[in-house]
Amino acid sequence: MTNTNSIGLDAQKSAQLVASLNKLLSCYQIQYMNARGFHWNIKGRNFFELHVKFEEIYNLLLLKVDEIAERILTIEGHPLHAFSDYLENSTIAEAKNISDGQAAVENLLAGYSTLLTMQREILDQAGEAGDEGTASLMSDYIKEQEKLVWMLRAYLN
Repeated sequence: MTNTNSIGLDAQKSAQLVASLNKLLSCYQIQYMNARGFHWNIKGRNFFELHVKFEEIYNLLLLKVDEIAERILTIEGHPLHAFSDYLENSTIAEAKNISDGQAAVENLLAGYSTLLTMQREILDQAGEAGDEGTASLMSDYIKEQEKLVWMLRAYLN
């Protein structure tokens, strides 16, 4: 007899997904704060367009932070909620004192590269666990962010 949680998923596989999702949540929180900081501190020729774009990006990231935390709860885990935990678990570094548009966009691109890699790994992990809800969430994020990466790269070139 297998040990399943209240939504019918293997409890052990769900616990492994929770760990992966908490790492992803940590990365999202740092990416969010980086985008927020770029929005606040951007200067130069492209101020107006980047100020608006960074706001759009951090709003998208904030929505995903909430969705990931709620998914963790749905599969009966506990989302991290202290910023010290986010800093400890994130593989995306804090960006400080960046006001140059190119540097800010390059930083966001590096962060999205990390997020996309993690999300693909979680997509595979969710598939192995039969967790369609998490797999669907990751698939949606991947599709959206691949397009955003293309657009940010086009902006730099």
